[in-house]
Amino acid sequence: MNDSKLMTRAADNIRILAASMVEKANSGHPGGAMGGADFVNVLFSEFLTYDPENPRWEGRDRFFLDPGHMSPMLYSVLALSGKFTLDELKTFRQWGSPCPGHPEVDVMRGIENTSGPLGQGHCFAVGAAIAAKFLAARFGNEVMGQTIYAYISDGGVQEEISQGAGRIAGKLGLDNLIMFYDSNEIQLSTACNAVTCEDVAEKYKSWNWNVIKINGNDPDEIRAALTAAKAEKERPTIIIGSTVMGKGALKADGSSYEHNCATHGAPLGDGAYVNTIKHLGGDPENPFVVFPEVQELYARRREELKEIVAAKYAAKAAWAKEHPELAAKLELFFSGKAPKVDWDGIKQKAGAATRAASATVLGALAEQVENMICASADLSNSDKTDGFLKKTHAFDKGDFSGAFFQAGVAELTMACCCIGMALHGGVIPACGTFFVFSDYMKPAIRMAALMEMPVKFIWTHDAFRVGEDGPTHEPVEQEAQIRLMEKLQNHHGRNSMLVLRPADAEETTQAWRLAMENTCTPTGLIFSRQNIENLPQGNDYSLTAKGAYVVAGSDENPDVTLVASGSEVSTLVAGAGLLRNDGVKVRIVSAPSEGLFRTQSKEYQDSVIPADGKIFGLTAGLPVNLQGLVGAHGKVWGLNSFGFSAPYKVLDEKLGFTAQNVYEQVKQML
Repeated sequence: MNDSKLMTRAADNIRILAASMVEKANSGHPGGAMGGADFVNVLFSEFLTYDPENPRWEGRDRFFLDPGHMSPMLYSVLALSGKFTLDELKTFRQWGSPCPGHPEVDVMRGIENTSGPLGQGHCFAVGAAIAAKFLAARFGNEVMGQTIYAYISDGGVQEEISQGAGRIAGKLGLDNLIMFYDSNEIQLSTACNAVTCEDVAEKYKSWNWNVIKINGNDPDEIRAALTAAKAEKERPTIIIGSTVMGKGALKADGSSYEHNCATHGAPLGDGAYVNTIKHLGGDPENPFVVFPEVQELYARRREELKEIVAAKYAAKAAWAKEHPELAAKLELFFSGKAPKVDWDGIKQKAGAATRAASATVLGALAEQVENMICASADLSNSDKTDGFLKKTHAFDKGDFSGAFFQAGVAELTMACCCIGMALHGGVIPACGTFFVFSDYMKPAIRMAALMEMPVKFIWTHDAFRVGEDGPTHEPVEQEAQIRLMEKLQNHHGRNSMLVLRPADAEETTQAWRLAMENTCTPTGLIFSRQNIENLPQGNDYSLTAKGAYVVAGSDENPDVTLVASGSEVSTLVAGAGLLRNDGVKVRIVSAPSEGLFRTQSKEYQDSVIPADGKIFGLTAGLPVNLQGLVGAHGKVWGLNSFGFSAPYKVLDEKLGFTAQNVYEQVKQML
């Protein structure tokens, strides 16, 4: 057992490193990192189970940091664990540094998640805990018995997403989830009591959480709380640790700098920094040091981990010998490879709504992809994720043998849980809601793109054709917002997101195929509420993979090229019939993904949409949706206002989404 004096010395070492990183960078947040040092020290030196030699070991515990501004704390404890060098800590917040201002997912370095806007990080942990339960139901606790740890701050508790995360974790009885709440009662600009008077403990108790209240700076109390949390077998646990913001900090005059908002988001500053480092037992002239006794503490932990991990590997080997098929399946699940699906065997109903066509695909995926989890924000019978649900059943406390996640009315929470599942690994998550509600999900979509997590976002009711529900439920600007992600590149030079809006039922199958084969980035699938006529017979749907392709009228020198995605393509087909009656040579292009199209060769792009030809685009959203394809000299018919409440066929007439208007607009252009 490590004595309290040594544990405090190690925590002080973390405080010194954290404060020094911020001071050297002249940027960052020292106070929270200093207050939380005691907890992460106990966690990493005594409880967190991982393989120092194999960071990607699927059976490891995971630690999800919610308040990313407390990154100096995480980098410091990871330096003690051998994942960062002291020289790397000195480069905090600088160009090319492995220590950015907010941690970015790097499993090899021990960083399980990118810490984005407050609240998302601990919700990722809830998703990871669900994934762990799902896998344990299939492979057993002896192989997948990991604990998911989360760290949250006052700000994260206040963010609305915490309600969804707390409700879901309690309802599902995620006893493999342990969260430390760093309750220092100080925020960036105010004390917490200036903005809230809620009883956090009672709130979490009402959600069926095991609540433990401690002094969050006392290593003995932290150890006892973690031990009790590990023993809990019915509920998730929140350890509410009362901590001191800027613990150990002194001002330039030697007075206390603790419990002060000023330490939250700025360097301590000359005199205060020097006094603080001295007070904590460090050397202000040479602060980037690991004390010998702390080095020995973490060296002992590494030796302990070798024994712990060796025993777990031995147990897994014995299990694999007894269950070779399961062992092969486990390896396949964590390989990250696209699953094998009989795409040719999926039979679609002609003229179906693409949401219904999606349901057909989801039914096949539920039967053929054993590690897929599908979710819905209380809309499964409308977003048609019930195509998946009908082949399985929803998760419930004590039963994770199914594969459907009922998230309730909480789009952001659902999206973050699915991202957490992807971060955990071993599962393929998808989640559905109405496209207009993607607005609630935007912060999570952005984080999925940033972390390159291959979550499948299913969005239905894609246009004003939602009809009678009116403008509150009719997405007009949403597609333009999501399409921007196709134009943004990630750190690997890939489009940060794949966005697909298929033109009919058959193209829907191909869109899902592309989504399932996309293992590098998130995918957005945008589906119609209403039925859509199939594209002309003989269409080569495999060309969907090109992002845009000719679906009809492939004249070598067309008078005009008509471009659209989704249900508008069938409107172009109808309009083209009228134009041909006038002797106009027409080419029709379905463009489900401009981002994918722009990755094709210039020769292919020009062969589909002639750069020097007349081009007309039709979109049920903002004209900018097609501007990149149509070009400055073409013409786009779209919406420049919110929709209206009326039957969708009436809206088609009133808003000009008819064959006749296509005919008239093109004739004017020509």
